[in-house]
Amino acid sequence: MREGPGPQESEPGCEAQCAGSCHAQRVLQTLNAYRRSGTLTDVVLRAGGRDFPCHRAALSAGSAYFRSLFAAGRPERGPAAVPVVPVVPVAPDAPGAGPAGAAAALAVVLDYVYGAGVRLRAEDEAAAVLALAERLGVAGLREACVRFLEGRLRAANSLALRRVAAAFSLTSLAERCGRVLRQAFVEVARHADFLELAPDEVAALLADPALGVAREEAVFEAAMRWVRHDAPARRGQLRRLLEHVRLPLLAPAYFLEKVEADELLQACGECRPLLLEARTCFILGREAGALRARPRRFMDLAEVIVIIGGCDRKGLLKLPFADAYHPESQRWTPLPSLPGYTRSEFAACALRNDVYVSGGHINSRDVWMFSSHLHTWIKVASLHKGRWRHKMAVVQGQLFAVGGFDGLRRLRSVERYDPFSNTWAAAAPLPEAVSSAAVASCAGRLYVIGGAGQDGVNTDKVQCLDPKEDRWNLRSPAPFSQRCLEAVSLEDTIYVVGGLMSKIFTYDPGTDVWGEAAVLPSPVESCGVTVCDGKVHIFGGRDDRGESTDRVFTFDPSSGQVEAQPSLQRCTSSHGCVTIVQSLGR
Repeated sequence: MREGPGPQESEPGCEAQCAGSCHAQRVLQTLNAYRRSGTLTDVVLRAGGRDFPCHRAALSAGSAYFRSLFAAGRPERGPAAVPVVPVVPVAPDAPGAGPAGAAAALAVVLDYVYGAGVRLRAEDEAAAVLALAERLGVAGLREACVRFLEGRLRAANSLALRRVAAAFSLTSLAERCGRVLRQAFVEVARHADFLELAPDEVAALLADPALGVAREEAVFEAAMRWVRHDAPARRGQLRRLLEHVRLPLLAPAYFLEKVEADELLQACGECRPLLLEARTCFILGREAGALRARPRRFMDLAEVIVIIGGCDRKGLLKLPFADAYHPESQRWTPLPSLPGYTRSEFAACALRNDVYVSGGHINSRDVWMFSSHLHTWIKVASLHKGRWRHKMAVVQGQLFAVGGFDGLRRLRSVERYDPFSNTWAAAAPLPEAVSSAAVASCAGRLYVIGGAGQDGVNTDKVQCLDPKEDRWNLRSPAPFSQRCLEAVSLEDTIYVVGGLMSKIFTYDPGTDVWGEAAVLPSPVESCGVTVCDGKVHIFGGRDDRGESTDRVFTFDPSSGQVEAQPSLQRCTSSHGCVTIVQSLGR
């Protein structure tokens, strides 16, 4: 058998490749030395008042522009002067845009063409070289410039380099600039480049939900700094920019002292609805439903979903757990267990960022509040009427406990809770007694959908309460008759799931019209449903075999898609499920 080369040997082909490469390198080095000394040069390039003697053959080999130029011309007896016009589309007044910059850029391009590598010292020089290389069609130099610019990217120059990336369609550089702008927005907003941005650019930055700010005050201050830089010309942009500042997330004292007292904002009538919206959110909390009340992705605050108690897989054991789930990080955090946890089919909802739980077994009048600020459960005033399989919802800053079952009959009884006085009072009773209905507030009214009627037969009725008049009326019936339903409202639309239905139904209170939003992978009832980050989240529930599941789905109204999510920590049904805002430091 023929043996391969020994340890000290090498393949003949490898030797030839190495020799060829070294030879080519020596030829380029010699040509470059000839260029610098003016030996055998046959053309002169002129830029920025400087002359650069070169070789036509070398330029034609390295540049599509010169290859075309020289191929179209006639041979000259002596060196011909060819002016090289600089192309700097990014910033005409930048340091690299003048005559000296043009000459420096051409020197770098020629070094690259003659094999001497790329030596760049500053971002403006790299931008000028990139512009000239694009004009001259010098392949490979674009990538070298991009690598240099990406290596020099900092918060201080991110806006300038983003302009370079846009001018030359540099996708990777643009993406890196975008990440730096988001992550270091507070620092970026302090630089002069930020003050020179166009209104569209400022609005796009402020609107980014992934803006890397710990507190919204930094966003408000950046917007006002930009406006004040040229207040006479820019005050007309105040409303547009303020729309992207999440005013409800400001500290209330800061809002009073810095926002409402600001002279520019006081003089801007168009901004008043935004200030009123913020005031409403301070009073009503999440009930106000404003998109601007959602924390940005990297804030110290975030929307979290609280899962409380419920029944185990077989529906026998009552679970003592309470946990908070952060969908962005998919992280679970244990919370203090609900006292007296041997309850099920209780009602749970959020009021002004606290969680309320009521009832949970026959004739239970207990009401507990989880204080998100104190991180503990507190017992509040008891219901007048013990109830089970009822629901709670918040309208105009007050908590309503609706219907249910007392062990003997379904209830028409409705009570409202005032958190300021810690008292319950009777409200107008339901037209029809129901238990296990879906209940949601929307556009200042309370809607009770479906459920089990007094005779135990499921109903399709939609009962609507106007809390200002304390009066009920019936709306268009639902396209189903079911119990064990859940409902949430989002963007003035009510979404209904459960009842072992495999569809998500929608109801528009404004038009009194029902519709279908999406199909679920499998039917479910007594599940947990809440809205977080603009999506409907569906947790657990009982399947068509009567067993609790750990499945989780989200429905995105903007895309109409249902997506499976990571499972619950345990199978559960008939549990509490609400969304609050919480510090991620807990």
